[in-house]
Amino acid sequence: MAEGSRVACVVRPRDASDIDECVRVLAQVHDGDGYPVNWPERPGEWLTEPVQFASWVAELDGRIVGHIALSGSGAGDVAPAQWSSLEGKPIESTAVVSRLFVSPAARGHGIGALLVAEVGREAQKRDLHPVLDVVATDTAAAALYERMGWRLLATVDQQWSPAQTVTVHCYAAPA
Repeated sequence: MAEGSRVACVVRPRDASDIDECVRVLAQVHDGDGYPVNWPERPGEWLTEPVQFASWVAELDGRIVGHIALSGSGAGDVAPAQWSSLEGKPIESTAVVSRLFVSPAARGHGIGALLVAEVGREAQKRDLHPVLDVVATDTAAAALYERMGWRLLATVDQQWSPAQTVTVHCYAAPA
């Protein structure tokens, strides 16, 4: 199949029985790309946190190959405050896109874009504006958001622990 071609992908709501397979795919992504930056002690719980409005998986041939979630703003999220300040609207008007990953073997087929579009539809139903933080070193993720018209709001340093400062890009979905 040619690079960039589309394949038959199903995006559906994630359910509890999907978590183990999502963790397996997440481990492949972590090994290849370093996402998440710090491997969680309990990756299944990490996938379901923070409290989410909704989450989805992408399937190819009945196998999970991707994941995305949508939640309210949490204490560590920078993008909601950036968007709120720039737009003059309350932080509660945002929805945070998180936990997006696609299996390395399934990339190049538009799966990430399908997942981001699904989250955008859900945010719109809730009358919320999607925003996200992405680690600055994750250039592939930043390129996806920019191709989809997301706007870079700011680049900031976040203190993740006393010994770890990470630079993140804050993005907002197109209006």
